[in-house]
Amino acid sequence: MKIAKDTVVSLRYELTDVTEGAILEKADDPISYVHGGYDGIFPAVEEAIHGKNVGDKFSVTMEPDDAFGEYEHDLVRAEPRDMFPGDVAVGMQFEGGAEGDDDEDFLLYTVVEVNDKEVTVDGNHPLAGKTIRFEGVISDVRAATKEELEHGHVHGDGGHHH
Repeated sequence: MKIAKDTVVSLRYELTDVTEGAILEKADDPISYVHGGYDGIFPAVEEAIHGKNVGDKFSVTMEPDDAFGEYEHDLVRAEPRDMFPGDVAVGMQFEGGAEGDDDEDFLLYTVVEVNDKEVTVDGNHPLAGKTIRFEGVISDVRAATKEELEHGHVHGDGGHHH
């Protein structure tokens, strides 16, 4: 079966930082998603593997705008130390609104520095600003179930469980 709209695609992949050559993430166990615009995988990857078969290999290089976005310096903020719990440490994450953002969109901020007066947090994705290569191999393709299509994600092995 070829990869087409409304199929469930399972694949193994590796993400590499193109500039540094470092492996950023590797999935030895397959991940699965519903193909065809359900936002289960990067659109550039979905486009590149459309029509492929089980066993086919692929490689997609994505600029920041096609992957995790450009690095936004205004998402780095220094906040008063007393706004955080006493045990705050680098690497902890907190939800919060973007500065000056009145709507209810929350970002995940990662603590990047702690001192006696301030805690510096960064709302950028850790891979923001990076050009990445997404390489993999297709391990399975099957028709999506009616329920998977209604929910927009995979159920069962390698997918979402309710």
